[in-house]
Amino acid sequence: MEENLSDLKDKWQQLTAKLADQFGEEPDLQSIIFLIGVNELGRGPQKFTKDEKMDLMHIATCRLMSQYGYYIYNGVDLDNWPQWTLVEELPPLTLPQQDRLLREAVLSYFEGLDTDEIF
Repeated sequence: MEENLSDLKDKWQQLTAKLADQFGEEPDLQSIIFLIGVNELGRGPQKFTKDEKMDLMHIATCRLMSQYGYYIYNGVDLDNWPQWTLVEELPPLTLPQQDRLLREAVLSYFEGLDTDEIF
């Protein structure tokens, strides 16, 4: 999903504005990744430990990168947490390249999802 930078910025602003309407403040990339992790877990908003928050970020990252074939979904573990397997290592990326890849993946994730469906 290679988009020009201007389109990416416009779509990103639209997404963050929608999420701000829903959650009361404009989220940054890390917050959105956390929201995706919570959404993928499927239990709705709740209190999470620091370790669980890290796990949610990992779940979201795996889900996002699965769109590009880097991870595959394996189902859930005994605690009903999604499990992913790395299929292919991501290439070395600079921080700006990582940021762009994640933003593109987030936008792709939300394309088929009504943001009102979050939680």
